[in-house]
Amino acid sequence: MTGTLVLAGTPIGDIADAPPRLARELEGADVVAAEDTRRLRRLTQALGVTPKGRVVSYFEGNESARTPELVEELLGGARVLLVTDAGMPSVSDPGYRLVAAAVEKDVHVTAVPGPSAVLTALALSGLPVDRFCFEGFLPRKAGERLSRLREVAEERRTLVYFEAPHRLDDTLAAMAEVFGAERRAAVCRELTKTYEEVRRGPLAELAAWAAEGVRGEITVVVEGAPERGPEELDAEELVRRVRVREEAGERRKEAIAAVAAEAGLPKREVFDAVVAAKKAGDAGR
Repeated sequence: MTGTLVLAGTPIGDIADAPPRLARELEGADVVAAEDTRRLRRLTQALGVTPKGRVVSYFEGNESARTPELVEELLGGARVLLVTDAGMPSVSDPGYRLVAAAVEKDVHVTAVPGPSAVLTALALSGLPVDRFCFEGFLPRKAGERLSRLREVAEERRTLVYFEAPHRLDDTLAAMAEVFGAERRAAVCRELTKTYEEVRRGPLAELAAWAAEGVRGEITVVVEGAPERGPEELDAEELVRRVRVREEAGERRKEAIAAVAAEAGLPKREVFDAVVAAKKAGDAGR
């Protein structure tokens, strides 16, 4: 019989948040694959357990090479426990390749639920939580970051992002540019840790605050795009939506058709607004 792959959620800050089952799994697994074996050692010491199985590293640099080894262990009947530095494996952390490979081989995959920075930040943000989407980390390059943001500029669900502290001010400024300076957001810093902080406000205000320097683990929650009826969409807004779609890679014809459909307007009306804006721009040169 094949073994079992266990994805174990680990505390995102406060060690007291570790689920009781985590200690049992760490102690009983045949193989413990850890993103950082030093952090694993600190975790097991804090929980008062000693892994009886083999401990191996499993991080971004060796994920591709080590996955086949771990799959062989699973096919041989081993119970393999996967842990990352914080939170659930495979969510912006190593693990996806191993899960996909295990599923392909019909290996049983289960999880030890644990703390989640995504859900914790979402709950603390004060923004709508009934519908949301997780966007992970944005690209580091400015142009790619803007392009990714434009793809979700009209997304009505609440958006959740991870970000590095030294890039936070640039990211918030880019969000203010694409989503609008007044779009509400929350920056959640050092969740469950001693210096936990949740800063809420318009994107432009948060960008100015972040420019002074921010430390710690960061999760950003952004309000979704407001729902507008046809009567609220003036020509300027129609043109802006077409431009956003064009900058994301759509051809103008398709962009106009999509904006007309979502606004409940004839395509001709959107087309006329785009043409008028182009003429006005040409006249101003």
